[in-house]
Amino acid sequence: MTLPPIRLGIDLGGTKIEIAALDATGAFVLRERVATPQGDYAATLRAIAALVAMAEARLGATGLPLGVGMPGSLSPLTGGVRNANSTALNGQPLREDLQALLGRPVRLENDANCLALSEATDGAGAGAQVVFAAILGTGVGAGIAVRGQVLHGCNGVAGEWGHNPLPRASASELALRCWCGRTACQELFLSGVGLAADHARAGGAPADAAAIVAAARAGDAAAQASLARHAERLARALAQVINLIDPDVIVLGGGLSKADELYAQVPRLWRAHVFSDVVRTALVPARHGDSSGVRGAAWLAGAG
Repeated sequence: MTLPPIRLGIDLGGTKIEIAALDATGAFVLRERVATPQGDYAATLRAIAALVAMAEARLGATGLPLGVGMPGSLSPLTGGVRNANSTALNGQPLREDLQALLGRPVRLENDANCLALSEATDGAGAGAQVVFAAILGTGVGAGIAVRGQVLHGCNGVAGEWGHNPLPRASASELALRCWCGRTACQELFLSGVGLAADHARAGGAPADAAAIVAAARAGDAAAQASLARHAERLARALAQVINLIDPDVIVLGGGLSKADELYAQVPRLWRAHVFSDVVRTALVPARHGDSSGVRGAAWLAGAG
């Protein structure tokens, strides 16, 4: 397969929209971002179109292949967006609207799937047979790449991990209700917002996830306890993934992927929950960090 010399990727997030252009080697040749219009679907479409026009003007090209990573996924029943925490997208025919607006085919993919594709192509999971990539950010999501290709499943929900219940949940964990209407969703505990909420419930001072990690490193006992609870819950959640799909590599993205403590603690803790006498699965941070989502969208654009 011959890859196009330049292809565009867009990472459509809740707070920002980023565009990047990659060459055939995976090097950035352009990268820009703007704020995401809040709660305004039409304005979001216009912002994407403006970014594409700007990029192509700078590159002196038109009609470049385009991939878009987004929250949620496309329903195989309606073709509309579903399950997006950016709720203005839900029910909207995003792919059709972008194709009409931009005059070209558009490849759309869940943002965690873009992370998986990026890291399986030339990142921390390059060369692995099965890569599970989890985003631990404002929310929690995951994607699966098998032999370098995104796994979708017959319902298009492969890797929908954040809204499964936390395994072996305690009574207090089961009592918490998620925005999606379910109880004990892993997103409630494993996201940055979830860590902050858990810390507050335990009597800690109000702080975001990054501040809690920093306080734990500085010796704050309450923050250390909160980070330890997070690691133990993440171990339970990832052990279930290992028991189900037995990935070679688990890649973490999102803000909490920067907590280096997790890479030592979680594999030690998940052994008690993995149904095997050996656990060879590697737990690693995304090699491309915050760039992986937009890189995965661009690699998607270059696929056949």
